[in-house]
Amino acid sequence: MCPQNGPLAGNTIKLLLPPEMPSPRRLLLQFLLCISAVQAQNTRHLTILHSNDLHAHLLPDDSGIGGFAYLAAAVRAERAHCDACLYLNAGDLVQGTPVSTIYRGVPIYEIGNRMGFDAAVLGNHEFDYGWRLIQRFARIANYPLLAANVLDGQSKPITGKPYVILRAGGIRVAVIGVLLGDLNRGFEMPELLGPVRVLPVTDAVRRCVREVRDKSDLIVVLGHIHDSEAEAVLRDVSDVSVVVVGHSHIQYPEPKTVDGRVAVLVNGYAAQLGRLELDFDLDSRKIHVTDWKKIAIDSKRIAPAPDVAREVARWEAKVSRIVDVKIGESKQRLDHNQVRSLIERIMIDETGADFAFMNSGGVRDTLPAGTILARNIWNILPFDNVLVVGSFKGRELPASVTRGQAVDPERDYQLVTTDFTAANQESKDELNSHGLRFPVAGPLLRGAVIEWIRKRKQID
Repeated sequence: MCPQNGPLAGNTIKLLLPPEMPSPRRLLLQFLLCISAVQAQNTRHLTILHSNDLHAHLLPDDSGIGGFAYLAAAVRAERAHCDACLYLNAGDLVQGTPVSTIYRGVPIYEIGNRMGFDAAVLGNHEFDYGWRLIQRFARIANYPLLAANVLDGQSKPITGKPYVILRAGGIRVAVIGVLLGDLNRGFEMPELLGPVRVLPVTDAVRRCVREVRDKSDLIVVLGHIHDSEAEAVLRDVSDVSVVVVGHSHIQYPEPKTVDGRVAVLVNGYAAQLGRLELDFDLDSRKIHVTDWKKIAIDSKRIAPAPDVAREVARWEAKVSRIVDVKIGESKQRLDHNQVRSLIERIMIDETGADFAFMNSGGVRDTLPAGTILARNIWNILPFDNVLVVGSFKGRELPASVTRGQAVDPERDYQLVTTDFTAANQESKDELNSHGLRFPVAGPLLRGAVIEWIRKRKQID
């Protein structure tokens, strides 16, 4: 017999040894088998389900992919085959469809309470409605809403929770939430962030690790962060075993790894649910990844969760009279790049400018063939950006604007863009310039696009 210490205390392991074995060898083997058995029992299995960048895409897209009710159903199905399971969401729950834009994210957090999140982190787009709404989101959420590196005017975490300790399968799991270290960039109106101060990601993670190390077994960072920041956490903070990533919307083909520790990311817009399988050694605090898969959320194959579907339908009915209105027809489906070109054409037509620049990140959806609803344009342009126009010499125009078109260096040209782009000229994928001033403010871009299509009735 071998006495047990630890999680399985009170149980015994019977060791069957040949009776003819000499006593010293018999005792040594019994001792070694006891040690091996105890060590094996200190390994636990954990499943981490994860999603990111849901962006209020309550309904499936025109290909039948995504939708909150279908994602919730997939989560519940996965939990049914999971002994120790956590579901984490890596930010940007809101901003992307009419329900969120019109009602400033609040209904999305109410529906989110039915999704089964064990913890979530804020995303940068939660701040699109202003920093004061963050506390309201935190009050609505019936799960911990984390933000370790975003501090309010009193230098406290803006949601009140930098991390949470969860328990699953005999493992104490510390989940630390962090946002983009450059969150302060990208807001054309300073009042959206107000007194908010943002700490570097790795600095905030290290500080939290010091607090949770003795209270937890496994440390997970739930980060709405750049890929480079996720890699830095893995590289520089060895106590962190897993980083669940959001922000870039595009899946990792395989987990990113550093010394056996991993970072994972799935496609946004509720298109995928990640399932990460881990064996965790409580003694060494080391993980072994046994599997990572990305589950497609296909509404043609998954029955929706009825309670979530009802809530989605209730809120969609509220906005339907505004957005489910036919404004035109399209002869073909337009992808993101084609939609971007169309928007730039509309910007020029509506303002009379010589050049237009639409940042590709501002185009959030495709345009289906056939009937065009106002909803389609709301989904493409969920942000309340307005058109701005400036006059510049040809020599001042960046190559990202002229795109190989010949210009007279001394001639004045008018350039139209959005207020967001004008405020973020040094950001990646923007004007790749800085210092251009746009004194003339025009209409809301979304409204201009809807009216342009309504007048022409058809897009070729």
